[in-house]
Amino acid sequence: MSKLKIAVIISSTRPTRFGDLPAQWILEKANERPEIEAEIVDIRDFDLPFFDEMASNAWMPSANQNAVKWQNKISEFDGYIFVTAEYNRAITGALKNAIDQAYTNWNKKVFGAVGYGSVGGARAIENLRTIGVELQMVSTRSAVHIAGADFMAVHPGFGGTKTLTDIEPAIGNSAKDMLDQLVWWGQATKAAREDEAVAQAAE
Repeated sequence: MSKLKIAVIISSTRPTRFGDLPAQWILEKANERPEIEAEIVDIRDFDLPFFDEMASNAWMPSANQNAVKWQNKISEFDGYIFVTAEYNRAITGALKNAIDQAYTNWNKKVFGAVGYGSVGGARAIENLRTIGVELQMVSTRSAVHIAGADFMAVHPGFGGTKTLTDIEPAIGNSAKDMLDQLVWWGQATKAAREDEAVAQAAE
């Protein structure tokens, strides 16, 4: 089977965001896997409007060309790793808006998550999993949570001087589990989508 194309999606668009560091770290971990070809997809690069379409693209094509560009990019991938901050016990507004700009493009694909913050983005990742159900996605059971003292140690804004590699004893096993599950579900859903496409073509 060909490699799984995986997008590492950075969820924060703030100029002072932390997300670039864990995104680069998990990108490297993902690309160490022979089954994965991963790349970073930065929401900030797409200049998405606040959702203003007449309806979801599940019902009609989107009019905004930046939204269409985003949908086309999302469609390139077999699965996703969301690198997410936690804002008020949920994912970032930028990520929710980006998710809402597409629907069919996410369907029947797998996702994992890397969360960060005082509780490791745990509530944001649970929020993301709930959204994923509506999008007909499969969530990995395991996620990476960069939390507490480890988060403070790697965040430059809190005076942290350590790298993500320095805290791998705390988060490395979770990353391995998440990637193992991403590969299993990614291969399963990719095969199922391909079978479905063949069946539809034969109708």
